[in-house]
Amino acid sequence: MLGPVILAASRSDKMRRLVSAAPVTKQVVDRFIPGETVDAVVPIVQEAVASGLELTMDVVGEDITTPEQAAAARDAYLELIDRLKVLGHGTKAEMSVKLSMFGQALEGGHELALANVRPVVEAAAAIGTTVTLDAEDHTTLDSMFAIHEELRKDFPQTGCVIQSYLFRTEDDARRLAAAGSRVRLVKGAYKEPASVAYQDKADIDKAYVRVLRILMEGDGYPMVGSHDPRLVAIAQELAHRAGRKLDDYEFQMLYGIRSDEHHRLAAEGHRMRVYTAYGTDWYGYFMRRLAEKPANLLFFFRSMLTKG
Repeated sequence: MLGPVILAASRSDKMRRLVSAAPVTKQVVDRFIPGETVDAVVPIVQEAVASGLELTMDVVGEDITTPEQAAAARDAYLELIDRLKVLGHGTKAEMSVKLSMFGQALEGGHELALANVRPVVEAAAAIGTTVTLDAEDHTTLDSMFAIHEELRKDFPQTGCVIQSYLFRTEDDARRLAAAGSRVRLVKGAYKEPASVAYQDKADIDKAYVRVLRILMEGDGYPMVGSHDPRLVAIAQELAHRAGRKLDDYEFQMLYGIRSDEHHRLAAEGHRMRVYTAYGTDWYGYFMRRLAEKPANLLFFFRSMLTKG
């Protein structure tokens, strides 16, 4: 019930100021976002890889209103890639990008976003890693998929994300589950109308399993984005039925959520990638984490009460 309210608050400047000013906010934000700079997250990358985990790195920030801000977002990723080059982890440390950060919503946004993301994908390939295009609200997806298709002509390892709560996703999955593709499946974290998306959790979960089956039985590389123990178990069973080896798919979970499960799956031989966000413009990302799971919201309020 509170999820849509929190998602609406993620777009509110008034709520942004209120939450940012709360004394306990930084402590709670640190649970999901380990730092604001590249220097702060490099030790996180090193520690994760040393413990058998892999990462996908996200420089947070989506409210881009000028081409200059979009170019700055591009440059932030290029700085990250420059640091990852020195670490030499290859695909164990990839990147996730939101095309809204690269100017997708601005005038001429499709071409602008493509022009900004291409050098990021090119630089990632040059150091032996890759980029995954995150899915955002349903109005942006046709542009995202078109950019994904264009990038894959030169960089076929470029991944994308699909969301089980959207009605269109089963068709998208069938189209994307081709040889060489990399597709992350998530439930979805944006407020979407009933005309385009399932609203009931049970329906979203059922759709997730249907789409996951399509990906597992396809010729691409599925990336299972879920913290749900039941869906993790179902993914393992579907992979087994499809004859996939442990390195023929991977699990992805958010930094700070179910960390013990990250290490358990890695210890079992699974590829386990941790979605790790960092940066100063953390508010929208943080609010969606609260909206996704009641336990996250309870954690936030409990911390506020504890701190008085």
